[in-house]
Amino acid sequence: MGLTGGIGSGKSAVSECLVAHGAWLVDADRIAREVVEPGSPGLAAVAAAFGPTVLGPDGALDREALGRIVFADVDSRRQLESITHPLIRAEMARRIAAAPADGVVIHDIPLLVESGPRPGYDLIVVVEAPRELRLERLARRGLPREQAEARMAAQASDEQRRAVADILIDNSGSLDDLRARVAEVWLELLQRRDAAAGA
Repeated sequence: MGLTGGIGSGKSAVSECLVAHGAWLVDADRIAREVVEPGSPGLAAVAAAFGPTVLGPDGALDREALGRIVFADVDSRRQLESITHPLIRAEMARRIAAAPADGVVIHDIPLLVESGPRPGYDLIVVVEAPRELRLERLARRGLPREQAEARMAAQASDEQRRAVADILIDNSGSLDDLRARVAEVWLELLQRRDAAAGA
């Protein structure tokens, strides 16, 4: 299944809860970081495309510097995606192939809607929270409001995400509320898996 949600919606908290229930997680964000680690072909390609200002003194990717470029300019963002997306997809495919045959595989993909839902998902789970709450969460993480708003503007709208959702998780309440909702979703995922296995 595909798991998605806008920045600050709490998608990572949902994926952690699902993993605690026994899900096999394939995290696109984590893989996106790994494909541009120091010494990787991905980082070399990003530095060649955007220049040395996107590298820190230690040679690692300066995400904040890169973010200022790509979230302010659509063409730059597309250029970055043309470098990283093939690398991310290849690594995701490798990890999915390694999953147990009876596992519930969760594809945590922030830009699932933006890139167009790909075939192969049994269902899509969308995590959402009100815009102001998301901005507050991002501010607590140290992301300035104008940068947070720019990132939100570059993502799909709540309406666009809801339009593709098979299951919606509202994360506007407490962590206990979220855990209870994810427990319900997990039971539904197991029922769907078992029904598919028996078909």
